[in-house]
Amino acid sequence: MTRPDVTVTIIVHNDAARLPRAVASVRAQTHADIEIVISDDHSTDDTPEVARRLAAEDDRIRTIRLPENSGGCSAPRNRAIEISRAPYLMFLDSDDELPPRAVEVLLAAHREREVDFTMGAVRRVRVDNGRRSTWMPHLVAERRTLEGIEEDPRLLFEHLATSKMYTRAFLDRHRLRFPEGIHYEDQLFSAQAYCLAKAFTIVPDPVYVWYIEPFAAAASASISNQRDRISNVRDRVRVQQLIDEFLLSSGHEGLREDKDFKFLKHDFRMYAGDLPYRDDAWLASFAEIMNPYLDTLSPEAYGRLPRAERVVLELLRQGRTDEVRLAARGLGHGVAPRRVTTDGAGVPYWGETPPTTERARRELDLSELELDTRPFSTAQFRHEITDLAYDPGAVLTLTVRTYDPGLRLPVGPQRASLLLTPGKRRMTVPFRLDPVRPGVFTGTVRLDLASASLPVQGFDGYRHPLIRLDHQGLANSSVLLAPPDFPARTARVPHHTVTVEPEPRNPGRLQIRWAPVGATARILRPMARRVAHPRLRSAARLVASVLK
Repeated sequence: MTRPDVTVTIIVHNDAARLPRAVASVRAQTHADIEIVISDDHSTDDTPEVARRLAAEDDRIRTIRLPENSGGCSAPRNRAIEISRAPYLMFLDSDDELPPRAVEVLLAAHREREVDFTMGAVRRVRVDNGRRSTWMPHLVAERRTLEGIEEDPRLLFEHLATSKMYTRAFLDRHRLRFPEGIHYEDQLFSAQAYCLAKAFTIVPDPVYVWYIEPFAAAASASISNQRDRISNVRDRVRVQQLIDEFLLSSGHEGLREDKDFKFLKHDFRMYAGDLPYRDDAWLASFAEIMNPYLDTLSPEAYGRLPRAERVVLELLRQGRTDEVRLAARGLGHGVAPRRVTTDGAGVPYWGETPPTTERARRELDLSELELDTRPFSTAQFRHEITDLAYDPGAVLTLTVRTYDPGLRLPVGPQRASLLLTPGKRRMTVPFRLDPVRPGVFTGTVRLDLASASLPVQGFDGYRHPLIRLDHQGLANSSVLLAPPDFPARTARVPHHTVTVEPEPRNPGRLQIRWAPVGATARILRPMARRVAHPRLRSAARLVASVLK
């Protein structure tokens, strides 16, 4: 048998339904001289039969099956490396795909210049709504060859093993394999590859299609989406410790601050948005695992984070569980704390009492937020629903409490509005906020969802209401936080069903979801999609220009 140019390994476990799609994407590559290895981690569904059928259809496909399930990605990848015959290797998960030119593009970069691996852009596709984005686009925006990770340590954020094509000689020379018996193996493997490579090339072309299922059932959720498991936390921290040990032993300790920042900004941040929804026992276990490791990270890495994230980290390290939940609500959405306190020098800090240690003063200092001086349109407030009642039909009565820790609002009643925009037409419901005490207001707003103006073709999607404050001709719009848990309700409105529910992920806003029904769903929506096709829109614009 002639040696193929590239081996693409597809790892699979109990994924008979999606495996054919992954295999088809590899068979359709524009560079055809490839070997496809299906590495089955001892599936118990129809995966083995599906793999055998696919192999019978194409003599480029080989199959292997592990004698027992390893519980991760490492073992099936490593077993495939052992039997692969090509000088270049790639990895694909069974629930993802390769774009048609992925192999061609990465192999061409290898042949253009001798490097240890090449890498490209990853296209992310949300399964629930079809939205597309690029993973870490700023890192793969231009073609470049780097002679060592030190030239751009930001690449530590791009830790996917699946976006790269490696030379087999490079992996063998350094005995580089995926660590078995632990999750998040990509992070250690990629950190080692970045540090050991003498040179690697980045191309801006898409080379991987990553399907994201953020609301998948727990049993089928990806490892990254199983953050509710304490074992998941333990594995993530352990992998970071292994990376730290490798950086020290390989002479790359100069990367430690960048690697620590990556952990805080990416890995810890993934858990932070879930903290408001965890119970005391889970938070205690989380802190027990996380805090000792957080204490080893460089202060400079903390200093590079947004202030709101630093506050969450410090409160966790102090064991202030209830405040951790408060601080984590609305991360990334400019949500203010409920209350701040000042020391003798007038420095504002998170919470009700000034911090007593140097580290706490550094991390809980809110001066940079300019709560009392920034322009009103960008001022930070905190709007929370304290009571929610369902009335007959699709009517909600909300009690809203607004916190103004910077005391931006004058004493007395305030003009406010609830804003909701299904489709393109905004719904504005005015109401009044009355003072409770300095910096705290409360009000009641009645929202009739049947009165929302929806597009003729209907609206299929969800929206999160905002609260707008009006003061001296200026307006401020901010997110509205809902109770973490309340019973959802579905009602019928013209041509739609509408569901009111808590947002299932950070920041936990009030979520309203519309779904067309009847003729709107069967006729108008499909017709609108056809009319909205790019070719039809271009033709319409051309006709319009001719008729002018």
